[in-house]
This record gives sequence, structure tokens and C-alpha cells, in this order.
Amino acid sequence: MALNDKQSDKMVDKMIDKKSEKLVAVKGMNDILPPESARWEWFEAHVRDVMAGSAYRNIRTPIVEPTALFVRGTGETTDIVEKEMYSFEDRLNGEQLTLRPENTPGVVRAAIEHNLTYEGGKRLYYMGPMFRHERPQRGRYRQFYQLGAEALGFAGPEVDAELMLLVDQIFKRISVKNVRVEINSLGIPSERQAHRAALIAYFQQNAESLDADAQRRLHANPLRILDTKNPAMQGLVQAAPQLLSFLGESSLKHLETVQRLLTACGVPWSVNPRLVRGLDYYSHTVFEFITTELGAQGTLCGGGRYDGLFEILGGKPTPAVGWGMGIERVLELLKEQSIETSNTVLDAYAIVPDLADAVRVAPVLQQLRAQGISVQMHATADGAAGAMKSQFKKADASGARYALVFGAEELSKQQVAVKSLRDGQGAQTLQSLESVESWAKVLLK
Repeated sequence: MALNDKQSDKMVDKMIDKKSEKLVAVKGMNDILPPESARWEWFEAHVRDVMAGSAYRNIRTPIVEPTALFVRGTGETTDIVEKEMYSFEDRLNGEQLTLRPENTPGVVRAAIEHNLTYEGGKRLYYMGPMFRHERPQRGRYRQFYQLGAEALGFAGPEVDAELMLLVDQIFKRISVKNVRVEINSLGIPSERQAHRAALIAYFQQNAESLDADAQRRLHANPLRILDTKNPAMQGLVQAAPQLLSFLGESSLKHLETVQRLLTACGVPWSVNPRLVRGLDYYSHTVFEFITTELGAQGTLCGGGRYDGLFEILGGKPTPAVGWGMGIERVLELLKEQSIETSNTVLDAYAIVPDLADAVRVAPVLQQLRAQGISVQMHATADGAAGAMKSQFKKADASGARYALVFGAEELSKQQVAVKSLRDGQGAQTLQSLESVESWAKVLLK
């Protein structure tokens, strides 16, 4: 429908008004700015080293996936699918799409689509943003970041333990303390079905004590009742039949092997019979790494074996196990425990009293950078060099260990004055600009 002149003018006025509004980030989706971003880089660097040491390779999947992937892979009756997903229809082609709320379904989808396990199992890891529409609070945001590891194509209990040892190694690498490991077994489908029937019978006998959520889940997903946070139902849940009582010899042996491997590697563990997953494609081992130092957001990492997921997403039967870790929560725990994370250290700050000399200075700084030395050249908003005293203040505030003074006198002699900013004495030497490589190593000491 064509707009008349009056309607067009109104639209233009609204657009002008909108342009004058201050735009801010979406609630629960945060900017990560320096120097805080340096803590993230520090953590990520340690993660990459640990993953490389255990032969886990990086996988990067799209942030947007078909909505059906999460409905099938995360579960129709989960809070994630029912309440938290950011889903929308693509206006160009009508596709139903969702910002990923977790990444295991995406990894499995990629493995099926590209036949990743054709030549054998794959060990994979990822780091990236996930999205859930929930009330933002400490350690829980609408855009949050997850580190995850997935071992695809391995059926044995040794790989279950390997995944947990990977988490333990990361926490030891970054010096995190007071984290405990809880494990449980979900057995195999027939064992879970027997337990499910017993659960339904038990909760039906106590129907008057069930809250609305529990009544809704009773027949659709009774295991999820065990996850309730309702204080009034805790006694009822604690007395419910335990899945461990329904496990057969093979499942018990699988769990025992995981326990023995953890013990052999010096990782303390405890069995939590209430630790479950409410979806049928999970089997055998489930686990969580928990701290008491972050209040209600104390689960740092959760995982388990999901041997049935490949088939649900259209692939061939493939054993798999993995975990996801909340990066924000881990970084919050680092703060809580006052663990130092090394920020990027600037090696040198270049002081240039006359910016006309920048053409001579810049190549020298590039030579230093080629030697692995981080160096920043003084610059101002208005293009004026500023007084020497002011530049030294900037150099000191930058955290650099050395100031490189490219004054007129030094440059006339093809030299630079290298002044220490952190030794308490301000020791200074003159170095030749014609042999940068020979003295550059001094800046790394």
C-alpha cells in the first residue's frame, strides 16, 4: 500500500526521534570489555592447551539452527524448549529458526551431516555463546558462554572417565579449588523404564503432595520431578525409588569402572542417586562438578552419556558422551577465590616528543614486534605529541615495563633511550637503532 505525504512525514519524524535515542545492549546480554576480556583470553588459552594435550580438536557450529533440532535434541517438555528458547521465523523463506540454547545437538547434527565418525570416533570441543530467555542473575545471562567437550563414537566407560578427567585437569590448570564431582548411572533403557514405572506409581500414591509442575510431568517425564527446586517437595523426592536399585550387572560394572578410573587418577567423587537427566536418549554415566561458593549457581559443569541422540536426530546408532561448562560461572569462581589471572603485559611504551619523527620510529617498533615484543607508540586525539612529562605519565599508566624515548638527541645519533619503569630505579641505557635485534631481548627479561 502506497503511503501519502502525511504518512511519509510521520514515518520520517519517528525515525529521527529513534536516532536520537541512546541505544544500549539487550538486558542479560553483556559487553566484555578490557581489562576483563584479558581474563577470558587467559582462561581460553589454558583450555586450548588442555584440550590439545588430550587430543580434543575444535569444532565451530552455527549460532542459528533449525528449531526442530532443539525440540528433538533437547526435549519438548524441558524448560529450555518450553520457556527459554529464542525462536523466530525467517521472513525470507518461512524457516523456523532458533538461537542455540546449548551446543550438543548442534555438534551431533554436524557429525551426522558430515559423517564425522565414518573413519572412527572423534574427540571435539567448542567455546561460544548460547542463548536462553530467562531472568538475568549472577552467573546466569540471556547470552552466556559455554565450553563443551564431546567424544563421539566411543562406548566404553574409560571415555566417560576421560571426559571428567578433562574437566578436573582444566580446574587444576587454573588453580580452582573446592569443587566436588557427583556421579550417577542412568543404566540402559529397559532399566530406566522399570524405574519410571516405579516412580509414577510412587508419585501417584502421593499425588496430594505434588505441585502443578510435578503433576504436569508425572506421566510425560517423571524423572524431571526429581529435579524440583520446590522446598515443600524435597522430602517426597528424597524418599522416591532410586534408579541405582534397578541397574543390572552390566550397568553396575560400567559405573564401577568409571569410579575406579577416577580414583586411580586421584579425583574424589561421590554418588548422587538423585542426579538424573529427563530424556530417554541418555544412558549410563551422568555427572556434575559443583561448588558451594556461588550460591544457587553452583553447578559449574554437567555432562553424561547420550548414546541415543544420534538416532533421534536422524543418524546411525552412535555412542557419545560429553559435557558443558558455564564460562561466566568459572570466571566468577576465580574472582571469589582471588585467583590471579595474568593480564596482557605491555613490554614497552614508545615516547616520541616530535610526532614528525613517527616515520622513523614506526619501522623500529615493527622490528620489535617481529621479535615478539609488545609495544605501543604514544598517540593523542588531536595529533599533538604532548609534553615529555605527560608522555612519561602515559607510559607509566600503561603498565609497560620499559619506556623507549625517541628524542631529537637520541635520533640524531641513531639511538633510543631504554628506560626501566618497574625496577624502582629508572635504570636507562642507550641502544642502537641499526641493530635492534641485538638488544630487543633485553625488553623480554
